[in-house]
Amino acid sequence: MLAGISPNYYLRLEQGRDRRPSPQVIDALARALQLDGDATAFLHSLSRPAPAGRERPHEERAPESIEWLIGAWRNTPAFVHDRRMHILAANLLAVALSPALCAGANAVRAVFTDPAMRSLYDDWEDAARSTVARLRVLVGRDLDDPPLCELVRDLSEQSAEFRDLWARHDIEVSAARARVYHHPVVGRLELQPELLAIGGTDGQILYIRHAEPGSVSERRLSRLADLAEPAPVSARDSRALANRG
Repeated sequence: MLAGISPNYYLRLEQGRDRRPSPQVIDALARALQLDGDATAFLHSLSRPAPAGRERPHEERAPESIEWLIGAWRNTPAFVHDRRMHILAANLLAVALSPALCAGANAVRAVFTDPAMRSLYDDWEDAARSTVARLRVLVGRDLDDPPLCELVRDLSEQSAEFRDLWARHDIEVSAARARVYHHPVVGRLELQPELLAIGGTDGQILYIRHAEPGSVSERRLSRLADLAEPAPVSARDSRALANRG
């Protein structure tokens, strides 16, 4: 074999009878499969012993300080999602850019079941592939997680495209490529995604999209922010609300 290991040992790995192959074996398999650096690192992570189980909160929430932070970002769409890509918090501009990606929604479900998401992306097929590949990385070995199993089962029943992509086992560690969006109000936007891990959480990610400074996309994003701003409350309305309280 190209990996330099015996057929019998490879069969044991495939059947899950040896769950702790050495780093040398993992590297050999990665070379034989022609995996890139990200895929090789992911394969190593799957081979390591699972950490001691810990009880997760019944209802996961984004850190309050992060909610304050993204709420103050008027011209930067941002939201927080967990390891299953459930959206825990989103600012006004993120929702104005893609209404399906609001707090309480699931980003994977939205991509595959909301028709508006297909017209939002310039290349929906690539965005869909990237979304599933990122989910694979985030959940890692935790494939028997009940909420994840429910999500995968539901989407596999609703979308043949999701079912095919999930079966491919693709992974994507970074989101460095800019994406083009076609917003129904402000038009074409070229935005750069950033994914930042939030310390002290169980794998929560801060997802940011921003435009090149001085670009047409930045001006259009600023216009969308103007449109997303809540209508100002007059002094008279403020007094009325105060008296009502």
